[in-house]
Amino acid sequence: MLNTVGQLWFVLLPCSDVYQWITLMSEKVTQMMEWASKRSVIRMNGDKFRRFVKAPPRNYSVVIMFTALQPQRQCGVCKQADEEFQVLANSWRYSSAFTNKVFFAAVDFDEGSDVFQMLSMNSAPTFLHFPSKGKPRKTDTYELQVRGFAAEQLARWVADRTDVQIRVIRPPNYAGPLLLGFLLAVIGGLAYLRRHNLEFLFNKNVWAFSALCFVLIMTSGQMWNHIRGPPYAHKNPSTGQVSYIHGSSQAQFVAETHIVLLFNAAVTLGMVLLCEAATSDIDIGKRKIMCVAGIGLVMLFFSWLLSVFRAKYHGYPYSFLMT
Repeated sequence: MLNTVGQLWFVLLPCSDVYQWITLMSEKVTQMMEWASKRSVIRMNGDKFRRFVKAPPRNYSVVIMFTALQPQRQCGVCKQADEEFQVLANSWRYSSAFTNKVFFAAVDFDEGSDVFQMLSMNSAPTFLHFPSKGKPRKTDTYELQVRGFAAEQLARWVADRTDVQIRVIRPPNYAGPLLLGFLLAVIGGLAYLRRHNLEFLFNKNVWAFSALCFVLIMTSGQMWNHIRGPPYAHKNPSTGQVSYIHGSSQAQFVAETHIVLLFNAAVTLGMVLLCEAATSDIDIGKRKIMCVAGIGLVMLFFSWLLSVFRAKYHGYPYSFLMT
């Protein structure tokens, strides 16, 4: 429904202009519906973007992913984000609630570089919402680095911007159950082969190592990755520079969690070596080597951990060995 200003403007238009306005609107909606029936994510170049997104009249919203999918761009994050965007668009297109209120589209850099220049955009992937009326606001730009590009997170953002509720439906993925079944089969097979000697189940070192692995995985942020679905890393298309550590304390990359896990494991190994050097009954020379190696691991990798912390929490005053 038109607002008060829109009603006045609409009434003051000559009849011929009103007819042209309605006809053009109908043609746009019909064309967008035709494209959406063939492809959930509409591919757009500069001409399509200017005609169906920028130029009025328009009574539908468009959610656009600006990306760089060509192999020469080497944007691995773009491919992952595109898969999630396709899941979201398919969930909307094939739902019973599908209407022409919102459409999903994509602009590739190699197909619409003029659009990137028009919007002063220098990174990909980027998600923008173009409302049915007015210009996009700051909240119409999706906070990719904070929220990740999981289809569920994108659906919440779309619902906030358009009031369209999308229930994300993913294609069945049997990789998880198969992997779990294989792991259980391996464990069961080993237990059967050693059914007459199950003392390893009561070995404190086995359980200590298992608990340590679980703690390292949890403290590195793997659960956050599972919930938020962040990109593995970020590559700036304009400079080609790849960032593995997120510059904000409110987000992280998958690669960052792997780095932190490795650093924590190295510090832990150093502490274990120090404890073994102090309590074991081995030769004094070997104990000295273990002690030096343990101190070196703790100092080096703890210093790197502080460096990562300083990079994310700007203004943190402390450092060790490295800045």
